[in-house]
Amino acid sequence: MPRLAPILFALSILGLSWLGMMAVHELGHVLAATASGGTVERVVLHPLDISRTDVSPNPRPTIVVWGGPLVGVLLPLLGWLAIPARFPWPRGLAQFFAGFCLIANGAYIGLGSLAKIGDCGEMLRHGTPIGLLWLFGAVTMPAGFWLWHRLGDAGKLFAPGVISMRGALIATACLAAVVAVEVLL
Repeated sequence: MPRLAPILFALSILGLSWLGMMAVHELGHVLAATASGGTVERVVLHPLDISRTDVSPNPRPTIVVWGGPLVGVLLPLLGWLAIPARFPWPRGLAQFFAGFCLIANGAYIGLGSLAKIGDCGEMLRHGTPIGLLWLFGAVTMPAGFWLWHRLGDAGKLFAPGVISMRGALIATACLAAVVAVEVLL
Protein backbone atom coordinates (compact mmCIF):
# COMPACT_ATOMS: atom_id res chain seq x y z
CA MET A 1 0.00 0.00 0.00
CA PRO A 2 2.81 2.56 0.65
CA ARG A 3 3.86 2.24 -2.99
CA LEU A 4 0.38 3.03 -4.30
CA ALA A 5 0.42 6.70 -3.25
CA PRO A 6 3.50 7.75 -5.29
CA ILE A 7 2.32 5.75 -8.31
CA LEU A 8 -1.15 7.29 -8.18
CA PHE A 9 0.38 10.73 -7.65
CA ALA A 10 2.83 10.32 -10.56
CA LEU A 11 0.12 9.10 -12.94
CA SER A 12 -2.15 11.98 -11.93
CA ILE A 13 0.63 14.55 -12.38
CA LEU A 14 1.46 13.09 -15.80
CA GLY A 15 -2.21 13.28 -16.82
CA LEU A 16 -2.52 16.84 -15.54
CA SER A 17 0.72 17.77 -17.32
CA TRP A 18 -0.55 16.34 -20.62
CA LEU A 19 -3.90 18.14 -20.42
CA GLY A 20 -2.25 21.33 -19.14
CA MET A 21 0.32 21.26 -21.93
CA MET A 22 -2.42 20.96 -24.56
CA ALA A 23 -4.36 23.85 -22.97
CA VAL A 24 -1.32 26.15 -22.87
CA HIS A 25 -0.39 25.19 -26.45
CA GLU A 26 -3.89 26.01 -27.70
CA LEU A 27 -3.86 29.26 -25.70
CA GLY A 28 -0.81 30.19 -27.77
CA HIS A 29 -2.75 29.66 -30.99
CA VAL A 30 -5.67 31.71 -29.62
CA LEU A 31 -3.41 34.61 -28.55
CA ALA A 32 -1.55 34.58 -31.87
CA ALA A 33 -4.79 34.44 -33.87
CA THR A 34 -6.30 37.32 -31.92
CA ALA A 35 -3.12 39.41 -32.15
CA SER A 36 -2.80 38.85 -35.92
CA GLY A 37 -6.40 39.70 -36.85
CA GLY A 38 -7.78 36.17 -37.04
CA THR A 39 -11.06 34.94 -35.61
CA VAL A 40 -11.06 31.88 -33.36
CA GLU A 41 -14.04 29.74 -34.29
CA ARG A 42 -13.44 26.81 -31.97
CA VAL A 43 -10.93 25.36 -29.54
CA VAL A 44 -11.05 21.59 -29.04
CA LEU A 45 -9.74 20.38 -25.69
CA HIS A 46 -10.85 16.84 -24.93
CA PRO A 47 -8.92 14.21 -22.97
CA LEU A 48 -9.54 11.57 -25.67
CA ASP A 49 -8.74 13.77 -28.66
CA ILE A 50 -5.86 15.78 -30.04
CA SER A 51 -6.39 19.44 -29.22
CA ARG A 52 -6.79 22.01 -31.96
CA THR A 53 -7.78 25.61 -32.59
CA ASP A 54 -9.87 26.48 -35.64
CA VAL A 55 -9.23 30.00 -36.95
CA SER A 56 -11.18 31.62 -39.79
CA PRO A 57 -10.35 33.98 -41.25
CA ASN A 58 -6.68 33.43 -40.59
CA PRO A 59 -4.75 36.26 -42.26
CA ARG A 60 -1.39 35.27 -40.68
CA PRO A 61 -1.35 31.45 -40.50
CA THR A 62 2.40 31.20 -39.84
CA ILE A 63 2.12 33.43 -36.78
CA VAL A 64 -0.92 31.51 -35.53
CA VAL A 65 0.64 28.07 -36.01
CA TRP A 66 3.90 29.06 -34.28
CA GLY A 67 1.99 30.71 -31.42
CA GLY A 68 1.02 27.31 -30.02
CA PRO A 69 4.46 25.81 -29.47
CA LEU A 70 6.13 29.11 -28.57
CA VAL A 71 3.61 30.05 -25.88
CA GLY A 72 3.43 26.35 -25.02
CA VAL A 73 7.07 26.40 -23.87
CA LEU A 74 7.50 30.02 -22.74
CA LEU A 75 4.45 30.37 -20.48
CA PRO A 76 5.27 27.29 -18.35
CA LEU A 77 8.90 28.44 -18.09
CA LEU A 78 7.80 31.90 -16.94
CA GLY A 79 5.37 30.32 -14.48
CA TRP A 80 8.15 28.20 -13.00
CA LEU A 81 10.52 31.17 -12.75
CA ALA A 82 7.83 33.29 -11.07
CA ILE A 83 7.56 30.91 -8.10
CA PRO A 84 10.04 31.92 -5.38
CA ALA A 85 12.66 29.35 -4.36
CA ARG A 86 11.32 29.47 -0.78
CA PHE A 87 8.36 27.38 -2.06
CA PRO A 88 10.25 24.26 -3.17
CA TRP A 89 7.33 21.87 -3.77
CA PRO A 90 5.15 24.21 -5.89
CA ARG A 91 8.29 25.37 -7.69
CA GLY A 92 9.29 21.75 -8.27
CA LEU A 93 5.89 20.86 -9.70
CA ALA A 94 6.06 23.93 -11.96
CA GLN A 95 9.57 22.92 -13.03
CA PHE A 96 8.33 19.42 -13.83
CA PHE A 97 5.44 20.89 -15.85
CA ALA A 98 7.76 23.29 -17.71
CA GLY A 99 10.08 20.40 -18.57
CA PHE A 100 7.11 18.32 -19.70
CA CYS A 101 5.92 21.16 -21.98
CA LEU A 102 9.39 21.63 -23.46
CA ILE A 103 9.72 17.92 -24.21
CA ALA A 104 6.18 17.48 -25.56
CA ASN A 105 6.18 20.58 -27.77
CA GLY A 106 9.72 19.87 -28.95
CA ALA A 107 8.89 16.28 -29.87
CA TYR A 108 5.65 17.36 -31.57
CA ILE A 109 7.37 19.97 -33.74
CA GLY A 110 10.83 18.43 -34.17
CA LEU A 111 9.77 14.84 -34.77
CA GLY A 112 6.29 15.61 -36.10
CA SER A 113 7.94 17.44 -38.98
CA LEU A 114 8.91 14.07 -40.43
CA ALA A 115 5.25 13.04 -40.79
CA LYS A 116 4.14 16.58 -41.72
CA ILE A 117 1.06 16.30 -39.51
CA GLY A 118 -0.89 18.85 -37.46
CA ASP A 119 0.93 22.10 -36.77
CA CYS A 120 4.04 20.80 -38.55
CA GLY A 121 2.14 20.29 -41.79
CA GLU A 122 0.77 23.84 -41.52
CA MET A 123 4.22 25.27 -40.77
CA LEU A 124 5.73 23.54 -43.77
CA ARG A 125 2.80 24.45 -46.04
CA HIS A 126 3.25 28.12 -45.17
CA GLY A 127 6.98 28.17 -45.86
CA THR A 128 8.72 27.39 -42.58
CA PRO A 129 11.94 25.51 -43.40
CA ILE A 130 11.98 21.99 -41.99
CA GLY A 131 15.36 22.74 -40.42
CA LEU A 132 13.71 25.34 -38.18
CA LEU A 133 11.28 22.71 -36.91
CA TRP A 134 14.21 20.38 -36.20
CA LEU A 135 16.06 23.20 -34.44
CA PHE A 136 13.03 23.90 -32.25
CA GLY A 137 12.93 20.24 -31.21
CA ALA A 138 16.71 20.04 -30.80
CA VAL A 139 16.63 22.99 -28.37
CA THR A 140 13.44 22.35 -26.42
CA MET A 141 13.59 18.59 -25.83
CA PRO A 142 17.05 18.60 -24.18
CA ALA A 143 16.08 21.73 -22.23
CA GLY A 144 13.07 19.88 -20.85
CA PHE A 145 15.17 16.90 -19.83
CA TRP A 146 17.70 19.29 -18.26
CA LEU A 147 14.90 20.81 -16.14
CA TRP A 148 13.78 17.36 -15.06
CA HIS A 149 17.35 16.34 -14.23
CA ARG A 150 17.70 19.42 -12.00
CA LEU A 151 14.55 18.80 -9.95
CA GLY A 152 16.65 18.03 -6.87
CA ASP A 153 14.58 17.52 -3.72
CA ALA A 154 11.37 18.25 -5.63
CA GLY A 155 12.07 15.15 -7.70
CA LYS A 156 11.59 13.14 -4.52
CA LEU A 157 7.87 13.91 -4.76
CA PHE A 158 7.54 10.66 -6.67
CA ALA A 159 9.45 8.55 -4.13
CA PRO A 160 7.71 6.13 -1.74
CA GLY A 161 7.02 7.67 1.66
CA VAL A 162 7.04 11.29 0.50
CA ILE A 163 3.51 11.61 -0.84
CA SER A 164 0.68 10.54 1.42
CA MET A 165 -2.36 8.75 0.10
CA ARG A 166 -4.30 11.95 0.83
CA GLY A 167 -1.94 13.92 -1.42
CA ALA A 168 -2.23 11.30 -4.15
CA LEU A 169 -6.02 11.38 -3.93
CA ILE A 170 -6.03 15.18 -4.15
CA ALA A 171 -3.93 15.00 -7.33
CA THR A 172 -6.27 12.33 -8.71
CA ALA A 173 -9.32 14.45 -7.87
CA CYS A 174 -7.74 17.41 -9.69
CA LEU A 175 -7.17 15.24 -12.74
CA ALA A 176 -10.74 13.95 -12.60
CA ALA A 177 -12.05 17.52 -12.36
CA VAL A 178 -10.04 18.67 -15.39
CA VAL A 179 -11.18 15.64 -17.40
CA ALA A 180 -14.81 16.29 -16.42
CA VAL A 181 -14.61 19.95 -17.45
CA GLU A 182 -13.02 19.07 -20.81
CA VAL A 183 -15.61 16.37 -21.51
CA LEU A 184 -18.52 18.65 -20.61
CA LEU A 185 -17.28 21.63 -22.63
